Amino acid sequence: MFRHRRTFWGAPARLLLAATFLLLGSSLVGQTMTPGADPAPTVPQTKNGYVAITPKQRLTWFVQSTAGVESLLFAGPFSAGWGTAFHHPKEYNTSWEGFGQRYGMRLTGVSTGNAMEASLGALWGEDPRYFRALGQPFGSRIGNIIKMTFLARNSDGGTRPAYARFIAIPGNNYLSNTWRANHEATAGDASVRVAIGFLGRMGGNAFSEFWPDVKEHLFHKKSSSKP
Repeated sequence: MFRHRRTFWGAPARLLLAATFLLLGSSLVGQTMTPGADPAPTVPQTKNGYVAITPKQRLTWFVQSTAGVESLLFAGPFSAGWGTAFHHPKEYNTSWEGFGQRYGMRLTGVSTGNAMEASLGALWGEDPRYFRALGQPFGSRIGNIIKMTFLARNSDGGTRPAYARFIAIPGNNYLSNTWRANHEATAGDASVRVAIGFLGRMGGNAFSEFWPDVKEHLFHKKSSSKP
């Protein structure tokens, strides 16, 4: 019976749950807008140059964070490859099939967590996006990466603890024990995944902070070398 329930609560159900959270959040935010109006910021620009996130931007963040280059081509293959190399969980084999199962499990987990963060944060105006510390010294940029792993902007541009993130990352990882393979469905495994989730967010912040500089340097250098 228990095994059957786990099979039922597989990837399709998890994706449905993610979509439900996202639609809930989008509808709640949309209620603050004038009917028929263009999805522009609902509060004026603040002195620090921040404009509150719109429903469309919140949806864009969810899509990019879930299915962007960083997630699909870097974090996903690394996570699935690590699990395949060390044969964890043991229910998945070490072939390409096992790699695909681990990759899919991570992707559905990321989508659920991101949907929870985006929709819950909409209730109190929490902005899940990362903002670069462009023009700041290197140490300040590193500090911004670490700080914004645990903080988020609110509707007036200030920062506060990222409450939606603190709910979404643990909530998603403990809830997922109900449909994960037995060898990774313990409270201890979930706690490890929570820690990895915050470390992953920190890594994502670092990617967002420095990758545009690296890309610009590489492509500018390449274009400059052309005759």
